[in-house]
Amino acid sequence: MFNLTAFLKRLVIGRALRSDELGTTLLPKRLALPIFASDPLSSVAYATQEILLVLTVGGLAYLHFTPWIAAMVVLLMAVVVLSYRQVVHAYPTGGGSYEVASTNLGESAGLVVAAALMVDYVMTVAVSVASGVDNIISAIPSLADFRVALALVFVALLTAMNLRGVRESGRTFAAPTYLFIAGVLIMCATGLLRYLLGDAPVAETAQYGIRPEPGEADLMGLALVMLVLRAFSSGCTALTGVEAISNGVPAFRKPKARNAATTLAVMGLVAVTMFVGVTTLAIVAKVHIAGNSCDLIGLPDCADYTQRTVIAQLAASVFGGEHSFGFYYVQAATALVLILAANTAFNGFPLLASILAQHRYLPRQLHNRGDRLAFSNGILALAVVAGALLWAYKANVTSLIHLYILGVFTSFTLSQTGMVRHWNRALRTERDPALRRRHHTARVINATGAVITCLVLVIVLLTKFTQGAWLAVLAALVLWVTMRAIRRHYDVTSAELAVTDPHAELAPPSRVLAIVLVSTLHKPTLRALAYARAFRPDRLEALTVAVDRDATAELQRQWEEYGIDVPLKVVDSPYREITSAVLVYVRSIVRESPRDVIAVFIPEYVVGHWWENLLHNQSALWLKSRLLFNPGVTVTSVPWQLSSSAAADHPAARAPGAVRRGEPAGRFRR
Repeated sequence: MFNLTAFLKRLVIGRALRSDELGTTLLPKRLALPIFASDPLSSVAYATQEILLVLTVGGLAYLHFTPWIAAMVVLLMAVVVLSYRQVVHAYPTGGGSYEVASTNLGESAGLVVAAALMVDYVMTVAVSVASGVDNIISAIPSLADFRVALALVFVALLTAMNLRGVRESGRTFAAPTYLFIAGVLIMCATGLLRYLLGDAPVAETAQYGIRPEPGEADLMGLALVMLVLRAFSSGCTALTGVEAISNGVPAFRKPKARNAATTLAVMGLVAVTMFVGVTTLAIVAKVHIAGNSCDLIGLPDCADYTQRTVIAQLAASVFGGEHSFGFYYVQAATALVLILAANTAFNGFPLLASILAQHRYLPRQLHNRGDRLAFSNGILALAVVAGALLWAYKANVTSLIHLYILGVFTSFTLSQTGMVRHWNRALRTERDPALRRRHHTARVINATGAVITCLVLVIVLLTKFTQGAWLAVLAALVLWVTMRAIRRHYDVTSAELAVTDPHAELAPPSRVLAIVLVSTLHKPTLRALAYARAFRPDRLEALTVAVDRDATAELQRQWEEYGIDVPLKVVDSPYREITSAVLVYVRSIVRESPRDVIAVFIPEYVVGHWWENLLHNQSALWLKSRLLFNPGVTVTSVPWQLSSSAAADHPAARAPGAVRRGEPAGRFRR
């Protein structure tokens, strides 16, 4: 029989892969780059814009700080890339910042890194998708009213692609990433060449002035420093996702560490080149952009004017207008890569969640691989949270950006500090002069990275905390507490289940009392009685609840007529409540004989169609759920398969335990 659910699942996800096919999903460097580095590569599309947006709060006078801020961002990028190359070589098993911090700084520090990174991965999806939608709207302004719907559709598509597996998503996302890199580099080269030849491109907003925010026109002293620091912290969005490669080392082909380090270096070089090119071109073309269109001086009708993104203005000015092929190419590639940049998080988040689940800090289901050997539960969890965030913030980049990058610099700082301790420990035992020199060099790199990223973290906290970053801090704190609580639960459970005295715990109970729940005398009831008798209990009895006197009397009459040699116990229920009556009776036996085991057998139907469940109540499910909480009580379901269940049986299309169950046979009357 055709199974629509299974068909749709295979259509979206593809055929299931065997566990021993995991090796076929490992990535070459050409696919690893777009998968793990699409976020830092694509961030050049909005990092420059975020710097300009902050500086223009004070008007055009402060745009001359742009090249200096960009230089600071480039220096920071170089330090972070060099630092994470050390992490990749020292900890090639994956886990990245979390493993470094946990190993060298302790459990609490590792969980701080994990919580911060997980929050940042969620923000990566939200910001990347929202920014991609912004660029689509820049090319087609009529779509502005569908911003949130577009964002949610793209999250759903990304989720579906990642559920197909890492390699499949890499093949899909590789082309747009490389097309984006090519488009940005060609645009920057063309624009700068025109500038050198005396024909500098001019942005569409170059003619407009910018009205400063009240009180921000003549900043001096500390206020000016804070403005520059705010612009710098916004520009640091260019560094998001750098750590994803260190988390995903196990996904690379052998030699894993070397391939990951090479990919990290290529990513850093390409990202820096594009960021410098876009920022330089924005200065040359005199791009003016403000948080509010009506702050642009000289704009005729600001209410209906949709500002184009910086990269859209640059593409239009370089390639000859908003209707040129180059403009549409750059916009299409940018929108695609910004949306696909969320793929960095769709790979990093499930991997990190899997490691945390393996260490018992998150539910163990997050460590399970799906049909395509991807960590499906982690992918779905990320999609749900990021989608909710996009809906709550109306897919607005400016609102979301303040919650961003805090987590990544927390992980940068703690992981680099942990690496310093790692090299200190290695130097205490290493005697080879060549290796000692290499360790000393690595320690200097990581120490420099720790100091610089710590300073940036402080700057980000100071400049973004009151603008919304406190929500990211709160989310990370809640996640940290939750992970500690989950680990505590697993530890307590393990201690409680640990074997202390095998001989005593293998000792049989004093007696076994079997109780078969009965409502009507028919085939399922007789099967349950026969099955219970096969266990050879010390005592066997049937139990029915009298909610209808006539029906109970008829059951007793049939019981005697058929000569069933199992005593039938009738429990009265004046308020027609079945579950409570059964529980009271079972508990009374447990109190009288605490060393006995009470085995409760429940006959129930197995149906083949979902709609058949609507025709039967769920007394069996409710009874089982209540009985299982009673010490000394075991519960056994005795299924009776209706004809529809045989007709609907598709073993290949069902997971173990996927049988839909109905009520106890004959149903307990209410």
